[in-house]
Amino acid sequence: MTLFTLLKTSAARLAGGLALFLAVAGAPGDALAQTTGDGPALWVVKDADSTLYLFGSVHVLRPETVWASPRVDAAFDSAETVWFEISNPDDQAALMPLIQQHGLSPARPLSSLLTTEEVADLDAAARTIGASAAQLDPMRPWLAALSLAVAPLAKAGYDPASGVELALKARAEAAGKPIQAFETVDKQVAILAGLPEEVQLAFLRETLEDFDEATTLIDAMVTDWAEGDVEALDRLVVQDMKAASPELHQALLVDRNTDWADQIETLLQGSGTTFIAVGAAHLAGDDSVQAILEQRGVEVDRIED
Repeated sequence: MTLFTLLKTSAARLAGGLALFLAVAGAPGDALAQTTGDGPALWVVKDADSTLYLFGSVHVLRPETVWASPRVDAAFDSAETVWFEISNPDDQAALMPLIQQHGLSPARPLSSLLTTEEVADLDAAARTIGASAAQLDPMRPWLAALSLAVAPLAKAGYDPASGVELALKARAEAAGKPIQAFETVDKQVAILAGLPEEVQLAFLRETLEDFDEATTLIDAMVTDWAEGDVEALDRLVVQDMKAASPELHQALLVDRNTDWADQIETLLQGSGTTFIAVGAAHLAGDDSVQAILEQRGVEVDRIED
């Protein structure tokens, strides 16, 4: 998997908030079609008075993708509180000022960072979304790359309104379940905006080089996730990210997973049942949230039926 897909996958929630990929939540409480197979993986962490479920999600899906299962429904219904990466994935008002602040750099335009050939490629890709290289020129590389990275997915039928979080958020609100979050949208934008310029440019260049392959790559990821094949997800997303860019792997996965493990340990000090849904890449591999918890002596069990 290429660098652009890795960053796009990890930042898919942010992509879902961009104006060109507007998310509109479905009707609260809508029933979800049940998968005929085992479905995506689900884990549980318990102590004497706490039960925490960990569910790996995909932030953008085709509407016809089926992922709900009886075990996920039972875990969700039993929870008193629901946790996501951020609590407001569909809040355009919160996101757009951050894009203006951290995503634009008119004094250092893309045309000054790219070769003539790369600017031509940028223009060709931009025209597929009704824009041009000139219109993208004031953007910082991370924002231009992310804007272009989601465009083929939208054309292929991927929609943040069909993503896992918005479906679960609607169900939680309909059931009156409190919603909490590990991060804020400010922090997620800051992670992307804080990437070194050379990493951002690598993301943009890979986006331009592999523009036509985006759908194939995310299709493979969604298939692995929907089948509960965590090992395949680890190979396809996590290990490839680690090999391609250790710095990116550290910033987007390891550091955040460590922070979330800290917060989960704090939750265990309380009581009650909590359902946690975060991007599936965070729950795969040797640096996953579960692996970090287990390194600290916290038992994490995968629910098989």
